[in-house]
Amino acid sequence: MAKKYMAQLNNSAMNEVLQRLTEMLEQRKNADADSSYVAKLYAKGNDAILKKIGEEATETVIAAKSGDKQQIVYETADLWFHCMVMLAHHGLKAEDVLVELARREGLSGIAEKKSRKD
Repeated sequence: MAKKYMAQLNNSAMNEVLQRLTEMLEQRKNADADSSYVAKLYAKGNDAILKKIGEEATETVIAAKSGDKQQIVYETADLWFHCMVMLAHHGLKAEDVLVELARREGLSGIAEKKSRKD
């Protein structure tokens, strides 16, 4: 199944997926919490969103330890999605993270950490 989608996901398509998700997350800020899972998370606030990220991160780690590639992908998708919810809650977008990753590209991890302000 993944191969079916891989052929479709060039850079432009990946950006489109992130853009559509970003737009949907923004729309859910005004949605009824009884009709939208994301709206319900927003209504519960930052702590609930962060708790969900913690749960998804743990599930991702467990999946990775099991070595089940399909489960790793599934749990990582959940984790990324909930991170995007958190970003949107704080007025940020996936694009902000991508810009930061692009800034770091080619930098040594050690050098990048030294460049951060404490």
